[in-house]
Amino acid sequence: MCSKTSKFLHQIIFPLLLLIGCLTSLHAQNNKLPADTSFVSSNEVTVNGKRIPYQVTVGTQPVYGEDGAPDAALFYTYYKRSDVDQDEHRPIAFSFNGGPGAASLWMHLGYTSPKRLEISDEGYPIQPYGVVDNPHSIIDVADIVNVDPVNTGFSRILNDGKREDFFGVYQDITYLADWIDNFLSRQERWRSPKYLIGESYSATRVAGLSAELQDHHGIYLNGVVIVSGTKMELPIASNEVLQLPNYAAVAWYHKKLPEDLQKKSLTDVLSEVETYAIEEYLPAVERGGFIDEDQKQAVAEKLARYTGLKKEFILDHNLTVPTKAFRKELLRDEGYFLGLSDARYKGIDKMDGGDTFTGSTPPESAAWDNAFTPAINAYLRDDLNFKTDLQYHVSGSVFPWPWDRFTDGTGEKLRNALMQNPHLHVLFQAGYYDMLVNYFRQMNGMWKLDPSGKMKDRLHFNVYESGHMMYVREEDLVTSTNDLREFIQQSIPLKGEAAKY
Repeated sequence: MCSKTSKFLHQIIFPLLLLIGCLTSLHAQNNKLPADTSFVSSNEVTVNGKRIPYQVTVGTQPVYGEDGAPDAALFYTYYKRSDVDQDEHRPIAFSFNGGPGAASLWMHLGYTSPKRLEISDEGYPIQPYGVVDNPHSIIDVADIVNVDPVNTGFSRILNDGKREDFFGVYQDITYLADWIDNFLSRQERWRSPKYLIGESYSATRVAGLSAELQDHHGIYLNGVVIVSGTKMELPIASNEVLQLPNYAAVAWYHKKLPEDLQKKSLTDVLSEVETYAIEEYLPAVERGGFIDEDQKQAVAEKLARYTGLKKEFILDHNLTVPTKAFRKELLRDEGYFLGLSDARYKGIDKMDGGDTFTGSTPPESAAWDNAFTPAINAYLRDDLNFKTDLQYHVSGSVFPWPWDRFTDGTGEKLRNALMQNPHLHVLFQAGYYDMLVNYFRQMNGMWKLDPSGKMKDRLHFNVYESGHMMYVREEDLVTSTNDLREFIQQSIPLKGEAAKY
């Protein structure tokens, strides 16, 4: 009996317990992010009528501390065209979303990659959630690396890593520059033309990275792309003045302008409004309370014409209507308020009166979160086989970020990078209906980026009839990716071409 029991224990029970222990250990490890791992698969997509084969790598790459140990692991998705013989001629683009604290899913499944979110032509969610081939991807002209900074997506701090080493304008720029340097070495891409693409807050990130990579890593970029970028602490005109063309665009979209203006194209209307803003509205605002009364009345009338607001409402705000008040007022009679990052979207408030909102989430954000979050989780976990019990942080905590130093002179750093690198080009992309980062403010920032006027042929600006994430609208996805494709192709100097100062 004892012999049979011993045999049973050794042949069945002990191996079973060992298997259970291994599975338990595996599951425990699945709650942690490995510092260094990758999963590779292959696929293909048709872009502009041509079938493009590509390899996609999902994985993690460490951020090393001073002691050489990994202090964090950054999750990335790397799309590489697989029918190219020489990588030195093949551009590579590192793509970031904003926040700070936003994961890369928006640009990843919305814009440049071979896969995109399945949504309606105007950017509204449809079910079942999922991804489809992106026939407008830039994979035909460039490889793409979508990067999740620390505590976004699956990226996490490890071991003895400290939050204050990662969260802040320059901490963020410094560790990401180190990470990109390491990535180029691992993937043997040092000779490739290099690009940074940053949306929203990542305008600050990529502006700072352009100088950090250049000054401390010897990495000279071909291009920086700023998509709906936040300000970079460059001197600009009064905010009120820069808001006016944005208000006019939104009012035109919602058909609140006078009939003669509504009959014009949006670009024709804005050409008129932009000129008025700089040449007449700006001097009036700068006079403050000492403006002549007749001039004040005339400006109020013109503003009412261009914004769709009542003259009395504009006078009550002393000619400078805040964005929040405009969002609440324009469609008040219809019982709606406007979205923030995309004013095409309409929200329902608890009450139509007042100038505040009872909800904290703008209507467009709710629509986008509803569509993107399940799609990125299904795509990474099921399609690309990155198995983990970690939560994908769409918006991660980046405390203690110093919010009083939100941009910290990064615009000056981008300017210096441009002055030192004659082959560096910058492309700005913006949406007319973005009230979070309005297009005219971005345009004014671009003007101030080059006071000398000697570099303006390397600064490019495109605007689209949508909002902050212009690429969620099908028509603008086509146009914006074509603009990006052209920018990449034109910012690679020909062999032997001399530097032009």
